[in-house]
Amino acid sequence: MTVTSGEVYAMSSADSEQPVHPPIRPHRTVEELLAAKGTKPITSLDDLTADTFASDEELDEFVAFIHSERRRDVA
Repeated sequence: MTVTSGEVYAMSSADSEQPVHPPIRPHRTVEELLAAKGTKPITSLDDLTADTFASDEELDEFVAFIHSERRRDVA
């Protein structure tokens, strides 16, 4: 659409048939969203463990890298 001196004119184009906004999703509660994903409550800190690093050395290398990156621009 084009607005000129208070008047509105519709313009045709290939894009005019595309929706301007994404479709509206239904409102769901947190409980409904969690149930839809099959999420279960955390009952222990063990539920949060993950074998991300193959060894302690790999973890140490990662931590050293993070520390060096954080300090890189601090000079």
